[in-house]
Amino acid sequence: MTVSTTPQWLQKVNKKRRNRDEAIQRFFDAEDAASGTLHANGPYNGTTDDATSQETSFDSIADLVGTISAGTLTASELCTAYIKRLTEILFEDALQQANELDCFFKENGRLVGPLHGVPMTLKDQFDIQGYDSTLGYVGRAFKPAQRDCVLVALLRQMGAIIIAKSNLPQSIMWCETENPLFGLTTHPKNTEFTPGGSTGGEGTLLALQGTVVGWGTDIGGSIRIPSHMLGLYGLKPSREYSMKWPENLPMQDMTLCRGNQERCIKSALLSWYVGHACVIIVFHSKIAQDQYYTADGGEDIKRDVAAAGEPYIPHVEALVNKGKPISVYDYWQLNKQKLAAQKRYLDLWNSTKSTTSGKPIDILLCPVMPHSAVPHRKCRWVGYTKVFNFVDYPSVVLPAGEVSMEVDGAAAADMAAYEPRNALDEWNWNLFDLDAMNGMPIGVQIVARRLQEEKALGAAKAVDDILKSAEIPQIKASS
Repeated sequence: MTVSTTPQWLQKVNKKRRNRDEAIQRFFDAEDAASGTLHANGPYNGTTDDATSQETSFDSIADLVGTISAGTLTASELCTAYIKRLTEILFEDALQQANELDCFFKENGRLVGPLHGVPMTLKDQFDIQGYDSTLGYVGRAFKPAQRDCVLVALLRQMGAIIIAKSNLPQSIMWCETENPLFGLTTHPKNTEFTPGGSTGGEGTLLALQGTVVGWGTDIGGSIRIPSHMLGLYGLKPSREYSMKWPENLPMQDMTLCRGNQERCIKSALLSWYVGHACVIIVFHSKIAQDQYYTADGGEDIKRDVAAAGEPYIPHVEALVNKGKPISVYDYWQLNKQKLAAQKRYLDLWNSTKSTTSGKPIDILLCPVMPHSAVPHRKCRWVGYTKVFNFVDYPSVVLPAGEVSMEVDGAAAADMAAYEPRNALDEWNWNLFDLDAMNGMPIGVQIVARRLQEEKALGAAKAVDDILKSAEIPQIKASS
């Protein structure tokens, strides 16, 4: 008997990827048999027919559901169209649910709920009964969830169809998307660049019209960074607005979307208007959010990596070696310091009170990242996003243009005169490459005070309208 020399963890990776590919192929084989056509170049060769392109071009959930309600499009047709854009394995269950929705509509003449037939995808962190939730770990493969998580149960109750789960980095704790199990997720515009992370799989699906709405999590920018790098809309709510996570860790469930912003926020935009005063805010905190990331000394990550003996992604290895575990007492002191820092930020926000209206600023307009998408394994600093997890303020990211040879050429020529403030600042500046980054999306971040999601969304809508009315071709093209 021949003994395999392939490591056990890699055998599991090969099996998992083979199962995925076979599930995709079964779907296309069934489609070929039904249509009498043959996919000569494999499951997906980068093209779609006119009907599929039309079915996956909806930028409004209301329009999509309205089309289903009118009988122009069925849930099954829509689900099939989106499956043709994907590379994951919930297809059979998704089509079964779509057929059940079609039967319900035919028998009752009404929709199941407000999301009837809407295809959605989830970061591979949310439990779906019968499917793995790997978090990017090999050791979590072939351990299917016993039940749906709360989010999935609610979405299905409203009629949404979950068609896939998407890639994320090993441990989730990175602003890029790579793991030993499913590999590297690349940017649709340039495969040498990252789409961001940790919700980079969802972002890429949306950028390629592979889903209507994507669900992810954000502990330091994981929704907002891919939205920025891929030209999408993303919402990070306050903690109490989202599904629960351990009390002291600032994780939020949230959505990404593409195209017209009203897909994400139309229901929240009532009658709110942006003021005209602008104030510059500078906040310095001595509390590093990274202290929460490494409070256990990386033990949680170490155990998951050790479970299958898989290798570390370099950034994850650096993270687990970054700090030692702290005591329960020290953890509570850290929480006290966090609350004090949140109070200082609140005081700073209130200090902007207008002498005429007596009111502080409504929103904060700020960058998402110090750069656009960058080459793989080059993303290091996420300070513009994680600060708002730390203070627990809602944030919306929306497209604000692209890197442009024409627009940015003069500024790029002057960059050589800049003196970096420190080694990390120098690293970020040295990443800039106008030729390679030309055409890469750029986002802007709209922040409001804690639990003022509607205000953040209203301001984002106003800013989005202004950008689309301006002479910025890449913004106008997406409207």
